[in-house]
Amino acid sequence: MSEDHIRRVLGLLSQDDTLRVFSALVLHGTTGDCGLAPDAERRALDRLERGGLVARGPDGWHARRERFRELLHATAPPPAPAPDAESRVLQTFLVEGRLRAIPTRREKRLAVLGYIARVFEPGVRYPEKDVNVALRAFHDDYAALRRYLIDEGLLARENNVYWRSGGPVDV
Repeated sequence: MSEDHIRRVLGLLSQDDTLRVFSALVLHGTTGDCGLAPDAERRALDRLERGGLVARGPDGWHARRERFRELLHATAPPPAPAPDAESRVLQTFLVEGRLRAIPTRREKRLAVLGYIARVFEPGVRYPEKDVNVALRAFHDDYAALRRYLIDEGLLARENNVYWRSGGPVDV
């Protein structure tokens, strides 16, 4: 189905005669109350049938309300792929770029720490003050984050100078 089908249906519903006939079918189950001459009613029914809004059955004309559902399904975007486990953890613990809490489970904490470690450029050495400022942007307990990053091998430290020593690298 294309946008032409949608335009056709909207065009049919924007015309007085086809709207009257379709409304009468929906509300009363018959076109007798639409207020049009028989030949105008027939022409409107033919156009509505070509647009898929009505169908002729053995007992007369019927409104095809499911046509709207068909058009909606045809224009719906494809479902987004399910997020992977790491993305779900990040969505759970990060709100507007800040950690709601430091995860207690190691697997979840590793996902969060891997994300945070990307702030530090591989090969660059950082004084402790700069590391604290960067980590404070994520959580007020920056000392705990720093300790976790070192314990998990994502940051290394010597003489109060830190550098990235592990974790994923954006290319």
